[in-house]
Amino acid sequence: MPTIPWTTPTTPPSSGPAYVMASRFEVRSLTDVPRFLLRSFAAWRQVATAPGAYGASLVARPLRRTFYTLSAWQDRDALYAYARAEPHRTIMKELRSTTRDSAFTFWETTTDALPVHWDEAWRRLAEDATPGGR
Repeated sequence: MPTIPWTTPTTPPSSGPAYVMASRFEVRSLTDVPRFLLRSFAAWRQVATAPGAYGASLVARPLRRTFYTLSAWQDRDALYAYARAEPHRTIMKELRSTTRDSAFTFWETTTDALPVHWDEAWRRLAEDATPGGR
């Protein structure tokens, strides 16, 4: 399973707030996996320079056609600015037709609790994810 471990593009202040997002994407077929994976890496590279990005990780399960993202941000506005910026904005439009299902969950934590662990993200995705978006 290809995994990009938690990466910290911007060192967060100690004891400050953080806004976390976890997502799950399932693509329609195995033939969609390579394209989705490649485009995910492009969006991933954008995180490294995104203002307010405190950390992120990606888990790809290609044989299950499923991809997970986990990220922490300075605040909700920083996350949404990243989502609206290029190349993420275009990538999501391009991949919409290949996505069979998606789920998102958001929560607040403190920077002292970073990095967020995948067990927490998977639990939250299972319990309180919003299908297909915000």
